[in-house]
Amino acid sequence: MEKIRVGVVGYGKRGRSITNVVLLENDDIAVTAVCDLYEDRVQMGKDHVIAEGGAEPFGTTDYIEVLKRDDVDVVYVACSWEDHVKVAIGAMKYGKIVAMEVGGAYSLEEIDQLVKTYEETKTPIMMMENCCYNREELLATSMVRAGKYGRVVHCSGAYAHDLRREVSYGNVIRHYRLRNYINRNCDNYPTHELGPIAKLLNINRGNRMISLVSVASCAAGLEEYIKGNTDLIEKDPTVEGQRFKQGDIVHTIITCAGGETILLKLDTTLPRYYSREFTVRGTKGSYHMDTNAVYLDGDSHGGLEAADNAASVLNNAKEYEADYLPPVWLGMTKTDMENGHGGMDPIMWKYFIDAIRNGKEMPIDVYDAAAWMAITALSERSIALGGAPQCIPDYTNGKWQYRKPMDVVDFGECAINKK
Repeated sequence: MEKIRVGVVGYGKRGRSITNVVLLENDDIAVTAVCDLYEDRVQMGKDHVIAEGGAEPFGTTDYIEVLKRDDVDVVYVACSWEDHVKVAIGAMKYGKIVAMEVGGAYSLEEIDQLVKTYEETKTPIMMMENCCYNREELLATSMVRAGKYGRVVHCSGAYAHDLRREVSYGNVIRHYRLRNYINRNCDNYPTHELGPIAKLLNINRGNRMISLVSVASCAAGLEEYIKGNTDLIEKDPTVEGQRFKQGDIVHTIITCAGGETILLKLDTTLPRYYSREFTVRGTKGSYHMDTNAVYLDGDSHGGLEAADNAASVLNNAKEYEADYLPPVWLGMTKTDMENGHGGMDPIMWKYFIDAIRNGKEMPIDVYDAAAWMAITALSERSIALGGAPQCIPDYTNGKWQYRKPMDVVDFGECAINKK
């Protein structure tokens, strides 16, 4: 195929961002269809494509019409969480390659159907978890591959993002998070933190997640926010006095077949700064994203002699980049860094396109998507049962035992020659 022809399903905030920053800026891609439930968003998408010099794309409010088109090779799924799996399954059945945005599953049954459809059709599908391509997560993973942290025994991460305005204004801005926070109590968005950790620990490729327990705090943050927001209440009186089920803080602990533990945190409805709190703990050292710090035994930047002095390792991870940062990041331009979540979106799509053109395995495949998305449904069940342990299904059906590890990028020589 000369250009990869993409149909965009969902032209909300994320769909618009990827279309404008990545798809319309990529010479390998032509946007040939735009779909959204709202007519004005469909028109907006068509206008954006035309403004960038592209041919007018097909527009519709019915995603099935996109799946039926001969001028669509790839379906980019960026609609509401509730519809991700439905659209992805439909696309695979029509033989359309799938790029599916992140979100949690609503039931294990829908995940079973996703995997079953892939195994029946063998239509390529990739979960577009951009944090797997982020600079800090890849640097830490490269150092793990080089053995710098010894045996990794624990990782943690968070989706820590003050979303009170986005959630509470849901009816005003037509955002689906609001109805989820009203009706559900779970880790509703686990893959930003879990994805990079799962790749680092070779989940589904020599290792797997076995079980989890989840607990949630009370839900108070959104009610307090709305109570003091007269502008919101004037625009949407229905939210005044609204009660929410979604706990302000949700913790999930996962155990792995290799003996490692993973701690996830959802923290989106209280005042705070943004962070993913990505942390790697090993027998010889650790990485801490919040301080961008590498701490190694016997290293001149830290080690045991600096155990009581966090300032000595503050932001010292930059000093390891020349040796361990993967080549794809070393070649990033300033323009690349300014676009698409600091540059990780363009990198992710670069590898997605490469997999399509060269018939490679998807870097984040259906089994990854299934395992990561299942955390939402399982955490919801665990919380409802007072923190009861939940078994995490093996979506590879035993193949995890012999599937070869595969990183999302090529680390080249950076991790191999530094052992």
